[in-house]
Amino acid sequence: CKLYPRTGRTLLRHMEEISDAGKLMDQIVENIPVDYTVKQSVLEAVGVEERYETLAGILSGEIEVAKIRTELSEKVKERVDKNQKDYILREQMKYIQEELGEDDLSESAAFESRLEQLKAGREVKEKIGKEIARFKRLSGNSAEAGVQRSYIETLLELPWEKASKDNTDIVRAEKILDRDHYGLERVKERVLEFLAVRALTKRGDSPIICLVGPPGTGKTSIARSVAEALNKKYVRISLGGVRDEAEIRGHRRTYIGSMPGRIVAGLKQAGVKNPLMLLDEIDKLAGDFRGDPAAALLEALDPEQNGTFNDHFLDIPYDLSHVLFITTANDLGSIPGPLRDRMDVIELPSYTRVEKYNIARKHLLPKQLKLCGLSGKVTLSQSALYDIIDGYTREAGVRNLERTITSVLRKCARKIASGEVESVSVTASSLEELLGPRQVKADFLNRTNMVGVANGLAWTSVGGETLPIEVQVMDEGSGKITVTGSLGDVMKESAQLAVTYVRVHAAEYGIDPERLKKCDLHIHAPEGAVPKDGPSAGVTLTTALVSCLSGMPVRGDVAMTGEITLHGNVLPIGGLREKSMAAYREGMKLVLIPKGNEPDLYEVDDEVKKNLEFLPVTNLSQVLEAALLREKKSASRRSRSSQKTQPEKAPAADSVQAGPVC
Repeated sequence: CKLYPRTGRTLLRHMEEISDAGKLMDQIVENIPVDYTVKQSVLEAVGVEERYETLAGILSGEIEVAKIRTELSEKVKERVDKNQKDYILREQMKYIQEELGEDDLSESAAFESRLEQLKAGREVKEKIGKEIARFKRLSGNSAEAGVQRSYIETLLELPWEKASKDNTDIVRAEKILDRDHYGLERVKERVLEFLAVRALTKRGDSPIICLVGPPGTGKTSIARSVAEALNKKYVRISLGGVRDEAEIRGHRRTYIGSMPGRIVAGLKQAGVKNPLMLLDEIDKLAGDFRGDPAAALLEALDPEQNGTFNDHFLDIPYDLSHVLFITTANDLGSIPGPLRDRMDVIELPSYTRVEKYNIARKHLLPKQLKLCGLSGKVTLSQSALYDIIDGYTREAGVRNLERTITSVLRKCARKIASGEVESVSVTASSLEELLGPRQVKADFLNRTNMVGVANGLAWTSVGGETLPIEVQVMDEGSGKITVTGSLGDVMKESAQLAVTYVRVHAAEYGIDPERLKKCDLHIHAPEGAVPKDGPSAGVTLTTALVSCLSGMPVRGDVAMTGEITLHGNVLPIGGLREKSMAAYREGMKLVLIPKGNEPDLYEVDDEVKKNLEFLPVTNLSQVLEAALLREKKSASRRSRSSQKTQPEKAPAADSVQAGPVC
């Protein structure tokens, strides 16, 4: 009766009238909801006991089926009741919020309202409309609904067609750039050229500018000034240590916690489609098993392709052609070739002594005086600033200079705060009391016309450096050549070339060939803990060798750089601007450079060219003629003997004909 209520009520009405067991079983078989074949099996049983056993088996099976059906029905009912309860509660909460004025529109309706106000193309709006329709069909508590909600919000927040108005006033832009930065003329010129083209054409493709230079030379800070000068929104993205390609292109929405790439996130932050986006430290990118982010940037930084940039999270092409990208790097060689080819490279040189003084006087000192609360209370004399630059900092940029100035101001602040004095005037003589002894020690250089020591020039990632080479000869030997000073393979090969040249041209410089066969040579580059490599020390190695073997001293005011060949030709080198800066810093007077580097003198700072004399050379004979100090008699005697032994040799007057280039 419990499992089949209708059947049970029918049987109960006939129970009092039936007294025979056979009739009772017939009545039960007639009312139970089973197939007629099952009922036929009961009718075919003749005896009462047989019919009872057959009916009992049928009823037992039906009871088990009915129990299972009942349990399922109860569970379904419980679930329906719970969903109905949640629905009722949700509707009540919604009604309460509407009464309080807290939620006038549903979430999907709010998305549709924002879509109507969105400035975007027709295809983009259709795509967002489809995603909103899909969001409506999802259950609000499902994980997929959360992903879809985040995706729609990202699409609606992106500035598809919203742009800021660029400044076209070139005079104002130039004033802002000059106000914020001293020097950096090439960078300012490039920005003003871009602005002039934009002003004339009312459009113009945004270039990809790459600022390359030593740390602390103002690469990052100039991007902020450019953004202000052009009236653009400024977004900075640091790429140092980025290894995952998804950081650039974004994650696909199938992943948990997916999000757009840094470029799209930067546009979302800026709120306009034409911001200035600084990609800082682009040379510090590194690839691994998750992909190569430098390869992912190829599309974003190509003006021919970035009009349809594809972010994996958006899955809709986005136009990056209006973004002004500026990238920074310390080492151009660390940037992959295809990526480097897409950028307009502007190299920032090391600052000269005068430039550092002007930067400190106009920018660093006022900034730190304000931060330390010492405006009007502390003054630094010109001699003090120059002494800080020369004696306490040695760098290509000005970061350590700013730290040292801050250290001086902190010590002055302590005196003023303790009541010792009301104001402080810092001079060069008082620096040692405030900062201690000078920290920059003089480098080992040939400053007094030494024999066997020549001043070379080297390029490093933080600017130019001097690279002296010294040679010693030991007569009691077996012709062995020793090279020390952490020299790389290329530099060791240059030393071998220098030795070969000296052996071939020994007679020209009064060197005994027999002595050269028996003596041992030791070539050394000081600061042995610092690795050194490259071919540009060839002329320095040869000059030091000839000086040591001939006894002629090398001029102490001459620095040199250049690669050599087996026949004594001098080949062009790189990094002339940085190397000339190092020669200027160390007080050199004459710099010997390869003739092929003569056009590079245009890039050398004007102050350096005013204080240095540049002599372009084509062969080693010109280098040795300019660098070695010969006695007049011995020099003329060697010249006559050289003419007798080699009548076809070209005269060494090319250096005089070429003349110094300043």
